[in-house]
Amino acid sequence: MKKLIPTLMLVGIVLLACNSKKEKTVASTSESIEVMNAEAMIKRGEYLVNSIGCADCHSPKIMGPNGPMDDPDRFLSGAPHDLKLPAYDPKIINDFVLFDYSLNAAVGPWGTSFSANLTPDDTGIGTWTEKQFITAIKKGKYKGLEGSRDLLPPMPWHYYSNLTGEDLKSIFAYLKTIRPIENIVPSPIPPAAP
Repeated sequence: MKKLIPTLMLVGIVLLACNSKKEKTVASTSESIEVMNAEAMIKRGEYLVNSIGCADCHSPKIMGPNGPMDDPDRFLSGAPHDLKLPAYDPKIINDFVLFDYSLNAAVGPWGTSFSANLTPDDTGIGTWTEKQFITAIKKGKYKGLEGSRDLLPPMPWHYYSNLTGEDLKSIFAYLKTIRPIENIVPSPIPPAAP
């Protein structure tokens, strides 16, 4: 009996400690959940756009002292409407993918694709809803429309689809704040017939 009472007290203390700890964890977790305000969302979107390299393909380039660099006057405006691609041998397309020096156009077995205008101009994503943007990235759909064609290579939407909904909302919020640039991107060119 002398051993039973201390053992029961010890078990009771352990159970109480376990329950108390759970309550603390739940309380501290619920306190740490915070809804991002608009300014924080935009800053996060800017961070993500710059970190994942959207400008690498979606910004036209100018030649700098060390080679091509983003043209600050056409930031994220996509492939220029008047982009001229050099001639190439269509036979090599089965073995290679070709890019223009700005990375705004790519030629491969799928044909020729051009990077989209991501600015808030009507020729870019200006008329898009947040839902369309998320559909474009999560499902790889052109203009974020369910019944539209798939986004073409080299757009790595398969990888970007792993971004969270909050990440994509932040990117969209940021893109809506950048300077709108009118630029109708060239339409894709289907592959040459064999």
